[in-house]
Amino acid sequence: MRSRDRALFYNGPMPELPEVETIARGVDARVRGDRIAEVWFSGHREPFKTSPVRQARGLEGRVILAVHRTGKHIVCELGPADGSVSDESSGGPEAQWIVHLGMTGRLLVTTPEGPVANHTHARLKLVSGREIRFVDPRRFGRLELRDLGRTAGFAALGQEPLTIGAEEFAALFRGRKLAIKAALLNQTLLTGVGNIYADESLFHAGIRPRRRAGRLTKVELERLRLGLRAVLEHAIRLGGSSVSDYVDADGVRGFFQLEHCVYMRTGLLCRRCETPIRRIVVAGRGTHYCPQCQG
Repeated sequence: MRSRDRALFYNGPMPELPEVETIARGVDARVRGDRIAEVWFSGHREPFKTSPVRQARGLEGRVILAVHRTGKHIVCELGPADGSVSDESSGGPEAQWIVHLGMTGRLLVTTPEGPVANHTHARLKLVSGREIRFVDPRRFGRLELRDLGRTAGFAALGQEPLTIGAEEFAALFRGRKLAIKAALLNQTLLTGVGNIYADESLFHAGIRPRRRAGRLTKVELERLRLGLRAVLEHAIRLGGSSVSDYVDADGVRGFFQLEHCVYMRTGLLCRRCETPIRRIVVAGRGTHYCPQCQG
């Protein structure tokens, strides 16, 4: 398989914002402007929020206008079913194909002759000769089709951490009694942040994960907002965290895991102060912090 046609997938802990962003950008670069010629779905019902029959009927013939990330979802913006629109300037999207990777989902851009992996649940054959494939061994991922003439487009419940302003960010946590780590994981508050980047951003902000969210000062919250954005942007530049099998569009592993300061570093020395990293449980999730830097 040529490197530019290699799999885009994340397999292991649920992918977070940087991993999903990396995959969405890679898929977009490979299929934008292409048209879906034929669709096949598996007989397993779990991956489908929209029935396979309806998805196939709604996908075939449509132009892929763009692929982007919304929260932890990959959204394919689709043009008319007759394929008459080839770019965004000619008209807006008429439908969306929404992919959630779950725990073990993979989104691949490959060629028809490429070996079909076990647990493949979707194959979208494109006019260019390429295929988009969705593979998910544990079937926790979800596929959905939205007809924008009948329903609203997909939107995340929480705020986007890469663009949220200072006042909006502070307002999310005002008066909340839960731990700040738990608040960061709440997708109705901030979308796309998971265990890795919650731990790393709290370290960079110098805040303990069990601090009550509503008791953080304005200065601390602004430090957290900027730290979270910086961590996420840096992780995107490095292609995400390969803590399991994740690779990017060219089959290259992400590199951000090499720069983790606290996540999964229990007992190792802090990169700043050489204090051993500790692990606790917050909101049912393993949580890592430095007792000195986050004092």
